[in-house]
Order: sequence, then C-alpha cells, then structure tokens
Amino acid sequence: MSYAEAYAVWRGDPERFWGEAAGAIDWIKPCDRVFDETLGHYGRWFPGAVCNTAYNCLDRHVLAGRGAQAALIYDSPITGSQRTFSFAELTSEVATFAAVLADQGVVKGDRVIVYMPMVPEAVIAMLACARIGAIHSVVFGGFAANELATRLDDAQPKVIVSASCGIEPGRIVAYKPLLDSAIDLATHKPQTCIILQRPALAAALHDGRDLDWTSLVEQAHRDGRTAECVPVAATDPLYILYTSGSTGQPKGVVRDNGGHMVALQWSMTNLYGVAPGEVFWAASDVGWVVGHSYIVYAPLLNGTTSILYEGKPVGTPDAGAFWRVASDHKAAVLFTAPTALRAIKKDDPQGLRIHDYDLSHLRALFLAGERADPETVKWAEEHLDIPVIDHWWQTETAWAIAGNPLGLGALPVKRGSPTVPMPGYDVQVLDDAGHPVAEGQLGNIVIKLPLPPACLVTLWNAAERFGPSYADEFPGYYKTSDAGYVDDDGYLFIMGRTDDIINVAGHRLSTGAMEEVLAAHPDVAECAVVGKADALKGEVPVGFLVLKAGVLRDTRVIEQEAVALVRERIGPVAAFKSAVTVARLPKTRSGKILRGTMKKIADGESYRLPATIDDPAILAEIAAALAQK
Repeated sequence: MSYAEAYAVWRGDPERFWGEAAGAIDWIKPCDRVFDETLGHYGRWFPGAVCNTAYNCLDRHVLAGRGAQAALIYDSPITGSQRTFSFAELTSEVATFAAVLADQGVVKGDRVIVYMPMVPEAVIAMLACARIGAIHSVVFGGFAANELATRLDDAQPKVIVSASCGIEPGRIVAYKPLLDSAIDLATHKPQTCIILQRPALAAALHDGRDLDWTSLVEQAHRDGRTAECVPVAATDPLYILYTSGSTGQPKGVVRDNGGHMVALQWSMTNLYGVAPGEVFWAASDVGWVVGHSYIVYAPLLNGTTSILYEGKPVGTPDAGAFWRVASDHKAAVLFTAPTALRAIKKDDPQGLRIHDYDLSHLRALFLAGERADPETVKWAEEHLDIPVIDHWWQTETAWAIAGNPLGLGALPVKRGSPTVPMPGYDVQVLDDAGHPVAEGQLGNIVIKLPLPPACLVTLWNAAERFGPSYADEFPGYYKTSDAGYVDDDGYLFIMGRTDDIINVAGHRLSTGAMEEVLAAHPDVAECAVVGKADALKGEVPVGFLVLKAGVLRDTRVIEQEAVALVRERIGPVAAFKSAVTVARLPKTRSGKILRGTMKKIADGESYRLPATIDDPAILAEIAAALAQK
C-alpha cells in the first residue's frame, strides 16, 4: 500500500483503518468498539479492550520462538562497557524486577518515578511497571531537585527508582543528593527508594527508606520469584511524562496502553520501514518522549533490536561516536535530533569520521526534536549517501504527526519539510481568527480532532487544563503551538513555535526562515534567531552564530556577511541588522535551543533558569556577547 492509498483509507474510514492496525497487537480481550467519541476530551480509542504492554513488548516474542534474538543492546563509551539482552533475558529481568516492585506494595494504578541515567535498568524499570499495571513517570536523570519535587507532589509515587549517579564526559553527577533534596522539598514522601549503585560513585542509603537494587534483584533471582503480566484496560494509563521546561505546576501528559501500542507498532513498519529482527537506534534519552517511544516501546513491540546509548554525539570520544555505534551494531535506521547532527558537523565539517566505519547496513537517518535546517540535511545526505528524513512530532503525540513513510514507499525529500501528515492526522493551517490560510501562507498549525491513537488522553491531575492548553483557542482542533505552512504539493513546513514568529513593523516573520538562511553561510555550524523588543518596529531579529571548527576568519566580517545574506534572501522587510558570534547556544538536555530565554536576555528582562538547561553558564556567555554589540 502506498502513502496516498493508506492516507485515503484512513480518511475514508478511520475506525476501519485503526481496527485493522490493532490486529498487530495481542489482546487479552478485544475492544467493544474501535473509537468512542463520547469519552474523554475528544473520544477514546479501543474502549473495552484488555491488554498488557510489557507482554506485547517481550513475552509474546519469546513464545513465538524468538527468545534468543537480541532485544536491547547497551553501549556505553562513558564507562567502556557493552551488554546485549536477548528477548528471553530481558523478559526474565523485567519479570524479576516487577516482583521486586510488587514486594514494595506497588499494584495496578500506583505511580513509580524512574530517575535514572541511560542504563539498562532504566528500561527494565519502565517495562516492569507496565508488566504489573503500575504507571511510570520517567524524570530525566540529574534534573534539579526543586523540579523533581514538583513531579513528586503531582504524581505521588509509591516508589522511586534511581541510581547513585550519572556519568557525563569529564564529570560524575551525583543523583542521590538531588533525590534526597527533592524528597525533603516535596510534600508527598515516597514509601521506598530503590537505588542502583554504580561503581563510579556509591551513594549513602537511608535506613527505612532506601533499598539497594542489586541486593533486591539477586534475592528475587535466588528465590525464583517473578511477576506475571497484569491485565489492564486499553484506556488505562501506561505512563505520565512531564513536558520539558515546565514551570510552576507541571503538565503531565498521560499516555494510555492500547492506542499507544497500536500506533507505535504501525509506525515502526510503515513510517520507519524497520522489520522484526533488524536493529533500530534512537539516539535520545529515556527521559524524553523519543526515548519512551523509540528506545523502549516501539522497537520491542515490533520485535526489533533497540540500542541504548550512554554517550554523546561528540566527546565520547570524538565526532565519529555515532558512526562507530551504528557500525558496531549494524543499525538499519538511526533516529536523532538535528542538534546532535549539527554538533557532529561543527567538529567534523568534512565528514571525515564517517568514512572510518562500515555503514553499509544503515539505510536511513531520521531527524526530529528541532527543525532540521536544509543545510544540515544536505550535509548529511552528501556524506552518508542515504535518505535523511526530517519528521515532526511532540511529547503530546508520542509519534510523528508528519513524516516521510519509508515503509509505504518514500516520497521525494524537500529539505526543510517533514513531508506529509501521517494517517490519523488532519493537519490544517489557520490564521489567528481560526480561518484557513492560502497555500504557502504562514499560520497556526492545528490538527482536526479527534487525535489518533497514542496521543495524550488527558493531563495528570489537571483535566481542566486540557482545553486551555490545547483545544479552546481553535475549537474542534488541537493547537500544536507551532507555526508554518503547506505548499502546493501538500508538504508541511514547520517554521518554529508560534512564540518564535516575530512582528516587525506589522509584518509576521518566521525566525526559522532566517535561521535557514544563516545556516547556509559556509562558516556557520548552527544558529538561532530571536526577536528583540524595539520601540520603533515592535521587534527586530537578532541572529546568534556558532562557527564551524577551524574557522579563523574575522568574526566581524562573518557577521556582516550573515546580515547581508538575510537581507538578500528575505529582503529589507526582515530588518535583520544584528548577528552575534557565540561559542555555543543554550539548549535543553534534549537538544532544543532555548530561544525564549535568549529573547528575555536580549530584552533585558528577568528570567527563570530553565529546568532542563544543559549548561547554565551559556546564558552568561550570551549576555556578554550581546553587551559587546
């Protein structure tokens, strides 16, 4: 079936389409109906069905005779270690740790916070929760204590699963003091903390609350104790994931079991074109939605081998790290963030490291998380000689809103576009009054309700916030808070968050379009544009440039060239007169550039330190660079 055929089938009969997709999942009890529009905020998928996500990820593959196949490959240049778990071995570890959780009183519907680095135990803990019907909430390892505390109070976990430390290039991050501080700050106190002691730094355990992971698991193995899969409703929560950068009361996206499995299973074969038994690598973190969907759940649902990588795109040890991992483990498809690719490009602009490794198994590179600028896509295409595919999705959706479906037959790539909407998504572009805009015109990107399976069903403990956050501004639609346009071929272009659309003397301009031009400068590795307040024009754009490694030219000349390039390609209407060279850009740990904070710095406004910032010192560097202009 082609993309056009699949999309037409979905448009013609969504319930038939997703009902047939549900045939790839093993159900304890089938659904009463595929979709019930009377339930929840916009309807619920597969009501009445009973299932277990962990069973579908693990047990069924073992029972089908594929227990010896690799399920999870752990690769850690940080610690110099690797380990492979077969489906049978991972099933055993998950069932054992599920029994450990049950021993601590965790039952169906209880919450468990997982505050872990990129180690196999994090995946085991997530799947163990799913096995017994508990709801996991993964919080990025090393998250600040006050931010973790807000999540403790919101999720109210019975148990926290954590580690003594995380390991970054050149430093060890002690998790246990952060966890202890968070518990001190929180009103809700967990009953138990299970701590994985890592050799790099042991943690002091508190009597009466803290238990050692290894001791508990070893005892359960000796006793031969495992937990069976607990039946749950398809509409029961699988996990809560708090959106990155939350301030004040956190916004916990709730994912269900049934719809999540159906959509993710469909995406592995139809979007990514990956077959059972092949190797898939999502170079992300389990603390983010990409890690949930495409390190843990989707590959295992599909019977695909997944890579868990504890390392960086550069610095562990060099800009060839990703290519080494893909080569060593024969990855068929790699999925990473554009910011990771830009970091590699910055350190190795000629792509020399790529040729050090055998990448003959690698047939596609997918990008998501930040807009993939055309220059970065072009660089990767030229050096890797494989399709480089941007696709667009959100924490709230769990899988791609728009993409280029390899499994249905790849469409022509248009650099700068995530291609076309996936079945399930009726994507439209509206003006601020809610009216459709013409082809090629910038506007608010929305999705006509209902959302497809796997998308958020509500917000944890805050159902009343769903409407104001997502549905009230454009009735009948889900507001993505992204801006962009659709061209005359139906290709979607995401030009930035709606907050990043600036108003220059009455003209609505996309900072993404300006970034696209700046990225085309031969000396620029990556860039960001923000709107700075201006008494005359309302806002004027300011561009921040990070140069490629080895560039020795006068930065003032490069900045002048960058300004001229924007004025040439976008025109004087952009009022682009200021480019600032900086050593690096402030980002979240998931790689998103903190444009909102940069704008506040440019405007001289006070700002709150973003909870997910990778290195707070960069903000002072941005302020200093602006002060010199």
